[in-house]
Amino acid sequence: MAHQSRRVVRRSRALGLPLTPKAVRFWERRPYAPGEHGRSKRPARTDYADQLLEKQRLRAQYGVREKQLRRAVTEAKRRDGRTGDVLVQLLEMRLDAIVLRSGIARTIAQARQIVVHRHVTVDGQLVDKPSYRVRPGQVVSVRERSRAMTPFVIAAAGGHREVLPTVPQYLTLGADGLSVQVAREPRRPEVPVTCDVALVVEFYAR
Repeated sequence: MAHQSRRVVRRSRALGLPLTPKAVRFWERRPYAPGEHGRSKRPARTDYADQLLEKQRLRAQYGVREKQLRRAVTEAKRRDGRTGDVLVQLLEMRLDAIVLRSGIARTIAQARQIVVHRHVTVDGQLVDKPSYRVRPGQVVSVRERSRAMTPFVIAAAGGHREVLPTVPQYLTLGADGLSVQVAREPRRPEVPVTCDVALVVEFYAR
């Protein structure tokens, strides 16, 4: 577990943003890249390097694989609206992202694990695919038989939300703290993701 935490902190410093609440305090203490030359001034990056960095940032924040992100970009291009904004909207409607934003999980990795281990329902039906796309009006909940487990007791008490961004306005949190309804599709300024999505779109347009 400690090894995993160190790996996340190191990756956070490499990408230039904290990826988990635990990484925040390490990031504040050492907000530069890892390694002996992390503090030194680095040469100007190329356009490709900037695009690659933003792509890696977006992947890390949503915990998606390269193939999944490429597929999402392709779908975003087919839809109306700015491709980058639509891309974030598609990623934000993933089930694991909704579980994270609601405060049911503390990190995107934990959210994915919760879904895969069959602790989550959508409109009362068990769903174990983190990539499942939730639609406006649907309700995501922790299933009843899982609610007594320690992580969910903490979540119900608001323990995770204390270290996460405020629940966005496109989500309506249930009174029990373990259910959330997707009120509508998100708008880009509401999504707490650090990334220049236009550069991500440019990367895949090469």
